[in-house]
Amino acid sequence: MIGFLRGILAEKGDGYLVIDVNGVGYYVNVPSNTSAYLKSEGEEVSVHTAMIVREDDISLYGFSGRGELDAFRKLITVSGVGAKVAVSILSSFTLEQLKQAIAFEDAKSLQKANGIGKKSAERIVLELKDKFAPAGTADPAALEASGAAAPASGRGEAVSALMALGYSRGEAMSALATIEDKDLTTEEYVKRALKNLF
Repeated sequence: MIGFLRGILAEKGDGYLVIDVNGVGYYVNVPSNTSAYLKSEGEEVSVHTAMIVREDDISLYGFSGRGELDAFRKLITVSGVGAKVAVSILSSFTLEQLKQAIAFEDAKSLQKANGIGKKSAERIVLELKDKFAPAGTADPAALEASGAAAPASGRGEAVSALMALGYSRGEAMSALATIEDKDLTTEEYVKRALKNLF
């Protein structure tokens, strides 16, 4: 098992890196938005890796942080989500966006990733919603308990207002979850949330 690689970026292609580690080139599949993928050939890179062994193939998948690696491992436990689909998802979302989409049961957003249909997105949410919690909230239930979705609160009314504008409940809650200020008016919450949605 190879858990970690550090070396020189020898080659970069569509969804993969070749990392030269002491003269040995390792072909590593990576999400397109991981920081290692954004480096130039000749620079030093380091990736946390997962090795997927099949009857006819052994593949390495690389991630810049343990959080990405952990998300990858959780995603491939979902029925119908293989390693390539998991990488596609991680290429389409930042780790925090992914956590929010799953924790707030926003299956519609997950369908933006290549290879993810409605049923797959709903299965991911169903099987992983208890394993992901976005930064700033313990979980969606905690968000509601704090008054975030209470009808009488400015934040709760903002969720309804954003949904009236065509956003899903998950999208609205994800945008509002990043706003740390409390006791804002509904209008102020909506304005700030809309900035996060664009």
